[in-house]
Amino acid sequence: MTGFIAYSTFATAQLLRRWRPLHNPLLDRADMLLRLTLIAVCIGLGLLSGLDWTVLGWVAPTLRQMLVGLLVGGALAAGLFGFSQLVMYKTGERFVASQFVEMVAPRSTGELFRIGLALIPVVVLEELLFRSLLIGGLSPLAPVEALVFGVSVLFGAMHLPQGAAGIIGVGLASVVLGAIFLAEQSLLAPIVAHYVANSVQLGLAMRLLKAREGKVDG
Repeated sequence: MTGFIAYSTFATAQLLRRWRPLHNPLLDRADMLLRLTLIAVCIGLGLLSGLDWTVLGWVAPTLRQMLVGLLVGGALAAGLFGFSQLVMYKTGERFVASQFVEMVAPRSTGELFRIGLALIPVVVLEELLFRSLLIGGLSPLAPVEALVFGVSVLFGAMHLPQGAAGIIGVGLASVVLGAIFLAEQSLLAPIVAHYVANSVQLGLAMRLLKAREGKVDG
């Protein structure tokens, strides 16, 4: 399944070089159905693994997990923003490829809300696969440090449409998400952190797009 998602990401990156979708890909119904199906597959694989659920991070939610997720998510958002500013200062290039920003950035507050809802299964799927199964599920077979590093490299590479700097930033963020998954022994903490960081990025993308369109109109 990881190979399928990796190939799909690569194929998407190649396609986007010569074609642009007419609507926001995060709101595509077919993609949403596919994500929900893959979530079910991930849960099924976890159940079939025979591992203790705590190894997979499937534990009862607590206030601590929520707070850790919120704090780490806010820190990640701030860190990624700072990294993006550094990239722009050093290279003159944007942290995330402009074409990708234009595709996913919300056009209105209403669309931001809809994308925020659509983002939930995206985050849940990525955390189930990359943290729960690939780190937790494989932890009996390999050192967790090596798993966190390997998964982070893979996770960054699978964000190819975001450009080189985006791949690096996402890879570093994955290290943090893997660390809190292990520290809290909970999947909820990285899910919340991941969602908060992505939500802030979407808000910034909408602001950037509006500013760019304002300059064009002016």
